[in-house]
Order: sequence, then structure tokens, then C-alpha cells
Amino acid sequence: MTVRPAVADDADAVAAIWYDGWRDGHLGHVPDELVAVRTKESFWTRAAERVADTTVAVAGDAIAGFVMVVGAEVEQVYVARDHRGSGVAGTLLAEAERQVKANGHDEAWLAVATGNARARRFYERSGWTDAGAFDYPAAVDDGSVPVPCHRYVKPV
Repeated sequence: MTVRPAVADDADAVAAIWYDGWRDGHLGHVPDELVAVRTKESFWTRAAERVADTTVAVAGDAIAGFVMVVGAEVEQVYVARDHRGSGVAGTLLAEAERQVKANGHDEAWLAVATGNARARRFYERSGWTDAGAFDYPAAVDDGSVPVPCHRYVKPV
């Protein structure tokens, strides 16, 4: 497996992983208002717009997962269904932590939907600390939707 910055040609694969993974981790845990605007098409649009923030893990000739980092925030961490449990997520998270440090920050943070127990366990096993509940302002076209989340932090 290799890790590299995403390129425009990766956007379709990133979007497919993001859409599938987002639905797995968020349906039933985020407001219906957000689900309504997170259409399948929205993931393809956002993946294409976010190439510069994206790092991909490549296994063989396929994108196995990706992370998006902005400043100190690890915004997205997703792994393709057939690569879950293979170590891809840990590799991507370590790369995200490295990027946060390279961005000049001493602490990385990320938001996890309160009900996403699988993700919360993964971050805790990876040395992240639950710093408490908060409402994450999920960006939508006309502003944001508050999503009940937990803020996880880790020194980098």
C-alpha cells in the first residue's frame, strides 16, 4: 500500500468510498436535514472540489481509502468496504496526524457523530482522547447543520 496526495483522476473513487462510508457511519446518527442534502451526487461534487485536501491510500491499483486534512482538523477518514480491517485506516490516520504537525499544530482534532460507536472505538484505540460533546457545523450549500458529535484530540 502506498499513500500519496490525491489527483483529479482519484475523485470518482474517493466519492464512491466517501458516499458508502458516510452512509454506514452517519445514517441514524445525524439530523434528517443533513441526510437530505447529502445526496449521492453531492459526494461526487465535494470529492472533486476537495482534491487538494485529500490524501489517498492505494492498494494494488485501487484507491483503498482517503483522508482530508485542513489545518489542525482531520475532516474525513474513510476506507473502502473491502479494505476495512486491513490497516488502511490506521495508516491514513497516521498520515493525517503527520500533516497536522506539518501544518504547524501541536494537536490534531476531529469530530465523530455521537452514535458512530465503531469510529469512536477506532479513534480511542489509535490514541485519541474524547474531549467531549459538541455540535459540529456540517457545511451545506446555505450554511451549516449542527450535528451532535464528540471532539477527539491527539497531540502530534
